[in-house]
Parts: sequence; structure tokens; C-alpha cells
Amino acid sequence: MNVTIQDLKAAIRSVPDFPKPGIVFRDITTLIKEGRLFRAAVDALCEWCRPKGVDAVVCMESRGFIFGAAIAYRLGAGIVPVRKKGKLPYETYSVEYELEYGTDALEMHRDAFPRGSKVLIVDDLLATGGTAAATTRLLDNLDARVLGIGFIVELSFLKGREKLSGYDVFSLIKYESEAE
Repeated sequence: MNVTIQDLKAAIRSVPDFPKPGIVFRDITTLIKEGRLFRAAVDALCEWCRPKGVDAVVCMESRGFIFGAAIAYRLGAGIVPVRKKGKLPYETYSVEYELEYGTDALEMHRDAFPRGSKVLIVDDLLATGGTAAATTRLLDNLDARVLGIGFIVELSFLKGREKLSGYDVFSLIKYESEAE
């Protein structure tokens, strides 16, 4: 199949001024619509995390679900959705986190996995790190052992890794500047 990281990066569409002026949105739908590219991205994340012995893959809505489900399937692990407040139907843990202008909240079911489980966090994009950092705080409620946090794309110029210090963070594709 011989797909390179550059092939994956080339498949990502850059949309200027979305969702607001001055932002360049990195659209992964152009990557995932190509089966061989989607498979290569999932395979690369699995190669990184397979030796870790993951019990559950925790993924955030909505694009994180796409990769999280595929990775969990490949690893034979469970999948745990982290959703916006009010979207899960059973008892939840909730955590608020800071956004650029205000706050938001994420939730996870209280019975998502047994205490002390080995988990992997997966999302499509690491930007400021707020969502991933909030997810680690949610996982503290079940004494999860976070073995790593994996992303398809990292906007490294936004320094999101700084909010995830102490964790094994992996990203396939990095953008060093907004202009790249």
C-alpha cells in the first residue's frame, strides 16, 4: 500500500476563514473518504499503541469517534465515547473546561470501564489541548491508566502538548504554522 505521512498530509483540505475569519480549518474528510488513506492512518496509530496493551479506547465527539472506533476494533478493545453535556443517557461524570471565549463541558458514563483500566485517548486533532486535557480529568474519576493520547493532526504552533505534559502524546501529521 505504501502510503507516506506526506500522502496523508496532502489529502487534508485546508479551508481558510472557517469557522471564523483568520482560522485555517484542517478538514480530514478528504483523507477519510479514501479507503487506502483512512486505513493507513488507522494502521499508523495502531502501530504506535498496539504494544501498550489497551483495554479501552476513549474518543471525543465527533471526528474522534471515527478513528477511535476503528482503532478499538483493530486492537480488540472497548470504545468509550466522551460527549458534550447532556448527550449521554445514563449516569455520567462531567468536567468543565475553558474555551477561547467561555467554557464547555464533557461527559462520560460512570460505568464506562472498570477502575484502573488501561486506556488510550484518540481524537482527530490536537490544537490548544483543552479537550484532551479535560478528557484526562474525566478519566481520573475511574482511576484510568492513560497509556497514551493519539491524534491524526497536530497544530503544534498552538502548543496543545503543553496541556498534556506527562502523557505519551503521538500525532501523525504536524502543522508547524497556520500558513503551512
